[in-house]
Amino acid sequence: MIHNIPEPDISPDFTIDDIHKIREYHYEMLKDATSEERKKFYCDASRRVQERIAKFRNERVMIST
Repeated sequence: MIHNIPEPDISPDFTIDDIHKIREYHYEMLKDATSEERKKFYCDASRRVQERIAKFRNERVMIST
């Protein structure tokens, strides 16, 4: 079971404390999750990041041409 908890507040400076907040958030969210739920969670997150990177690269190419 993936718990629905509020996302942590991340500072604009992105400090080591923010990394700890994110790690704790993921732990609390996934502590009762099955292996399949964890796998799906991380695969979905990875896909979203890859899509954002591809979009950024495409926009960057369009700007430089």
